[in-house]
Amino acid sequence: MAERGDLAIGPDGMARCGWADGSDDYRTYHDTEWGVPVRGERALYERITLEAFQSGLAWITILRKRPAFRAAFADFDAEVVASYGPDDVARLMQDAAIVRNRRKIDAAITNAQAVLRLREAGGLDELVWSHVPVDHRRPASLGDTPAQTPESVALAKALKKAGFAHVGPTTMYAAMQACGLVDDHVVGCFRGTS
Repeated sequence: MAERGDLAIGPDGMARCGWADGSDDYRTYHDTEWGVPVRGERALYERITLEAFQSGLAWITILRKRPAFRAAFADFDAEVVASYGPDDVARLMQDAAIVRNRRKIDAAITNAQAVLRLREAGGLDELVWSHVPVDHRRPASLGDTPAQTPESVALAKALKKAGFAHVGPTTMYAAMQACGLVDDHVVGCFRGTS
């Protein structure tokens, strides 16, 4: 059973995952997006990119900078980002509205190029969604939520084999949660589906 802190009662009286209680931004993200199935190349490329940028930072930082990331990365159009060169990297490194991390910027460009190559092999959507766990149960508490799973390890390996960078198993598990491949809303949360 969920304990205090695992669930939070919002101003509207609804029980949510405890992490969503930190701000209106978190609440909105939790209620409208986190765990909702995401399909399509552009949407998945965006989520993978944002999760990679989040590594080592609080998600709220990325969430609040999301509009700037969309502007900086051509609304996550893989064809445009794949063509970014040294001038674009220099521009992004000067853009204070995003996270200015050279390795993560380079990874976003590398990953856009990999997205384009994947089109010949079924596409990013097919690759990501082929890693949905067969048996997944919602966590009873926040402490029951894993940092990675065999499926996120396999997804990270498949993406790396396809040429992606900065896509470790923990980052990919966060992407799986965000994109609805798993439902990790704590038992008792009104958003849970299983």
